[in-house]
Amino acid sequence: MIENQEPKDDAAQMRDAAEHIRCPACRSLDAMDGAEDGRMFTPTVATHVRNERAIVQTLQRAQDRAADQITAFAGSLNFVYLHTVWFGIWIALNVGLVGSAITFDEFPFGLLTMIVSLEAIFLSTFVMVSQNRQTARADVRSQLDFETNLRAEIWTVHIGAALGIDDAHVEDVVRHAIEAQSAAAAVSLD
Repeated sequence: MIENQEPKDDAAQMRDAAEHIRCPACRSLDAMDGAEDGRMFTPTVATHVRNERAIVQTLQRAQDRAADQITAFAGSLNFVYLHTVWFGIWIALNVGLVGSAITFDEFPFGLLTMIVSLEAIFLSTFVMVSQNRQTARADVRSQLDFETNLRAEIWTVHIGAALGIDDAHVEDVVRHAIEAQSAAAAVSLD
């Protein structure tokens, strides 16, 4: 027979979590947020990410890949060359350089203006879609960076504890180095 257990309050949950952290290095990591409560890290993403490209590729749909390819082409010199030739031919045909019978869009080239405006609208949309994909990729990369930094921090604290290094002293040195770097950066911006 299983007894119904009352849900634990926050204080009881913190005490239970603190009991699981027994080594001095873990207690030191736990105390870095100002309270030794057993909560070293609460993940914001449920999955662990190892390969950013694999995840981004699974999230991309065919239209996203097409938008990325169009944006890549629109940002190339081939795009510029193609448009230069296209505009040159269009203008040559419509000012009568080849013959007046071929003229279909007289000066000031209203049809060309409309086509180029529509192209600009679609290209700007493709650019925004591609930027959204890059943002998603940056979010995945940021999560990877966070996991790597967290892993390195935990290993470093454990190694320091095993070597008998005072973590409070190390944190003071780090804090002073960050303050000195911030001050130097502020001076260089002035």
